[in-house]
Amino acid sequence: MTKLLGPWAPQALSVLRIVAGLMIIQHGMGKIIGFPVVPAYAKVQAFSLIGAAGFIELIGGALLILGLLTRPVAFILAGEMAFAYFIGHAPKDFFPLINNGTLAIMYCFTCLYLATAGAGPWSVDATMKRT
Repeated sequence: MTKLLGPWAPQALSVLRIVAGLMIIQHGMGKIIGFPVVPAYAKVQAFSLIGAAGFIELIGGALLILGLLTRPVAFILAGEMAFAYFIGHAPKDFFPLINNGTLAIMYCFTCLYLATAGAGPWSVDATMKRT
């Protein structure tokens, strides 16, 4: 299996980064521009904690999709997701399945991995490094 899939690891890193960016940007879009429509985000104020998270997700998600400044952006997003978990989810219950914090944890550790592994070959970062 390693012989078959191993050579594709760099491209898989790029795909992980792009998909993570797409998943994160949708949260920012819902909070800041109201699309997609999420009832829980209907009254988000731009200068609130959730509004600030929305801007981080909107801008950070876009930069992840492009693979631009991937390591610092992913590190900031990992921190934001950890903050979201401990402020918004952990106080409700110890178990992530019960406190609805599973996604925040997954985003946190995915972004932490991207902060250490980089953007992969299909990225603006890789293109800039080549020139």
